[in-house]
Amino acid sequence: MQSFLGSLIYYSKFIEDYAIYAAVLYELPEVDFAAMSKLETRSRIQNLAAAVGDDMEETGKSAEADLRWIRAQKSFSKLKEKVASTPILRHFRPELQPVVVVYANDWAISAALMQEHDDVFYPVMFASCTLKSNELNYGIVEKEMLALLRVLDLGHNLLVGREIKVLARYSTLAWLFRSSGLQGRLGQWAALLSPWTLEIVKCTKGEDEILGAIAATITPRAEVDQALIAIAPRKEPRRNIQAPIPTVYPGESLWVVSFDGSARVKRGGGAYSAILWRLPEWTVARARSEYADGLTVNEAEYRGLFLCMDLLEGENQQRLVICGDSILVIRQVRGEIDCKAPGLTLLRQKALDRLLAWPDHELHHVKRDWNGSADSLAGAALQRQAGVEVEEDSDFENLVTLNRLEEILVAKEAEEYPSVKISRVATRTTGESRSRPTVLQEEVVRDLRIGRIKQAQDEEVWIAGLKKYLLGAVHDLSPEDIKSYNTVGSDYEVDLDGLLFYCPPVKWTTEERDGLMRLVVPETLQQDVLHHYDSSLEGGHQGIGRTYQRVRDHFHWRGLYRSVQRYVGECVDCETGKGRSTLQGESPGNIQATYPFQIIAMDHTPSLPKSHKGNTELLIWVDLFTGYVITKASASRTAQTIAESYEECVFRRVGVSEVIRHDREPGFMADFFRSFNKILGQRQRATMAYRPQANGTAERMVQTTTRALKMYVQELDQRDWDEYAERLTFAINTAQDRIRGETPFYLVHGWDARSTLEATLPVGRTARRDREPRRWRYQIQRYYQQARSQVSERIREAISDRATRHNKEVQPHEIEIGSQVWLYLDRVKEGYARKLVHLWHGPFRVTEKIGEHAVKIETAGTEYQLFPVVHISKLKLVRTFPDRPTARLLDERSERVDLDEALLPEDSWTRDLDEYEYEVEKIADMRTGKRTRYGRIYHKFLVHWRGYEDPTWVDEADLNCGALLHEFLRDHTSRNRFGVMESHEE
Repeated sequence: MQSFLGSLIYYSKFIEDYAIYAAVLYELPEVDFAAMSKLETRSRIQNLAAAVGDDMEETGKSAEADLRWIRAQKSFSKLKEKVASTPILRHFRPELQPVVVVYANDWAISAALMQEHDDVFYPVMFASCTLKSNELNYGIVEKEMLALLRVLDLGHNLLVGREIKVLARYSTLAWLFRSSGLQGRLGQWAALLSPWTLEIVKCTKGEDEILGAIAATITPRAEVDQALIAIAPRKEPRRNIQAPIPTVYPGESLWVVSFDGSARVKRGGGAYSAILWRLPEWTVARARSEYADGLTVNEAEYRGLFLCMDLLEGENQQRLVICGDSILVIRQVRGEIDCKAPGLTLLRQKALDRLLAWPDHELHHVKRDWNGSADSLAGAALQRQAGVEVEEDSDFENLVTLNRLEEILVAKEAEEYPSVKISRVATRTTGESRSRPTVLQEEVVRDLRIGRIKQAQDEEVWIAGLKKYLLGAVHDLSPEDIKSYNTVGSDYEVDLDGLLFYCPPVKWTTEERDGLMRLVVPETLQQDVLHHYDSSLEGGHQGIGRTYQRVRDHFHWRGLYRSVQRYVGECVDCETGKGRSTLQGESPGNIQATYPFQIIAMDHTPSLPKSHKGNTELLIWVDLFTGYVITKASASRTAQTIAESYEECVFRRVGVSEVIRHDREPGFMADFFRSFNKILGQRQRATMAYRPQANGTAERMVQTTTRALKMYVQELDQRDWDEYAERLTFAINTAQDRIRGETPFYLVHGWDARSTLEATLPVGRTARRDREPRRWRYQIQRYYQQARSQVSERIREAISDRATRHNKEVQPHEIEIGSQVWLYLDRVKEGYARKLVHLWHGPFRVTEKIGEHAVKIETAGTEYQLFPVVHISKLKLVRTFPDRPTARLLDERSERVDLDEALLPEDSWTRDLDEYEYEVEKIADMRTGKRTRYGRIYHKFLVHWRGYEDPTWVDEADLNCGALLHEFLRDHTSRNRFGVMESHEE
């Protein structure tokens, strides 16, 4: 048997419904094949199969093994017959139209690809398969869709780009492509079929429309259903789950009720609502909402269903469709899932009892987006904790506006039409809470945009005159205009819609000649095009070059590059999101110490592996005069730990310094450490957050110490670093300093330390010269004083030479008093990703120049908290562009709308207020959160109303001030971007 199935694998493409008949044989285990190999077993099964025939009900008294063997025997016989009578397949011919016949039953699907030859249809390919366990619950239309997708996948190379005729037994397959509100897998399948050109044909009697002319022996589908009964494998019992297909025909008179329920957490109360719709008018007959304490969400949904039955009391008995967005309630009432909670069991039984009064009823689960009218009633009742009976006409109109049930319940066309033409199927699922208005349909949007562009072109003098010249209407033009238009007229054309296009001249490159015609954009619409290709998500702020290339591929206007350069240069996001400036600025030189430990620089090496002693930080102190280094490993970098380490390692050895210099580390800037320094009588000098180079000596010493430390770390987890960190300072302090000419140890103590090797060898002994201690002491002091004087001079020259060399290479800058500048901050707070932050902030106005290396910026009256003196290297000028001459318009109007404002008038920047609509004075704050039901992020704004003192929180969708909202969001974004930087003077 296994050899037989293996030999049929190659012939499966020639055998119709091969997978369906072979499924039973493939499901048999090896032990059943071994049992059937016995002669007596085969004889018994053949006799039993002959006695039973196709009626499998008579085998109920037989063993389970006998049932499997009978099905296997019948499948084996069917396959032998099909191998013997395999139809002759034809090669696919590209010039003939392909025809696909799909078939589906409870547990299998199949499809046949055919083409017509001399008025006779011959098969080209067969495709079939059995369904998976999760696919058994699919509706028959969904199974036909699986069959269609399978044959299109197997024959993709043959069928791609061709018009395909599809024969199906259900016209709902055609509805799938016309629906605008598909759910779940139906929307995904429709998207997969969107590139195909399909003609769906409904056949009421199988393939009678074409099978009468088929020469090949393809089994009619009506006979396939009967033949498959005898070999149907034992699958899981299929529960009848209704698919969200249209159930209401246009013009049909019936009742539709929609319900919804919502509740607070921990049984804090719940609200529910119900709406009774009268069809075919889709008008609201009755609507009501109620509130009750101690309800869960599911209990509130059941209460909403009961409220539906209350609204139906006294109404005429006719067909009833019940819609709700609770899949649990709908499926429990339909009996598709079990109800285990005792409280819900009672509610379910009560619902079933009340539904007995309406025998002709259907229950449908819909998503919340389509149940917006009932959801709005329930939400309002939950907020005010009281129900309401809807009676006002305006409230009825609001419910009708929010209603979207018509999109999924009513078929777009009458079902009696058997053939539907679909060309380049385009599907789209939407999550908006309101129905998509007609104005947003693709054809309407295109016509509106063409009309607006044509109107804007006709308003601009030179475009309108050029169009008249090209169309031959030159009687309204002056001789000078005709002469100028004649010069450039060969590069322009007017299309059938009356739009002016620019065509590259022939003398340009081949790439330019082969390009598409470019639409001429009038000046009043150029900002809209630039916004689309730079600021929108489709633009992506790609810079001047890329934005210019994208715009010039499709559009044209005079001075295009300069317009793109100005728009991108003035874009705040583009300017603040770039890298650091190339402007360096002059250096005044670093501060200079005149004697040992007058000025101490301090820094630390953070985030080291936790050592065996529990240390994770390495504190480093450096004397700016001698270069002497002191280190201390610690377990934290709090202000108290830093103060204790300083007192132990520095103060006990060398006493108090005049100045201690450090960066703006929180532990260094804390009040505790400041108070500690005040007690000692030494000053703190912190570098600016945007100028860490001022503490360069300590920064370089951190690198030197770390580089030396990693040479001795031996363990895999690097936890032995603190055993060497403090001991390595001896090597650093006894090494010759290139700038100072002496070792730091000698400059501190006046004598050179000896290593263990020098101490055990006769190297550098002074016993003969040191017989007179007083003379030796005076000599040592004289040498030491000379060394200090030389070191002081050398340090001064080094600082001066370094600043001079730097200043010679610095390019001059144009920053003057009154200039607008951006400020560069490169230190990001812990917990934020540096790659995602904006490093440029502002703009700020320069109020004072401090030499050629620093300026003072104006921060008073702003929300920026930073030190106003800034080095030139952290600034760049705000780019300014000269104003260009504006185009002359035939109709000079002060106010003009953007390209798409006519499509969404409710979202315009400014609009006239209604009679009872309040005016927003300013927006003060914003808060965000998440809806607990679907996780959608929403925003609320603290709004101050003109003429009222108390502000209120208003939902984003209810605001009527587009310009104020845009300005507030821009400022809010700038504050957020600045808030992640370490620049606050705290």
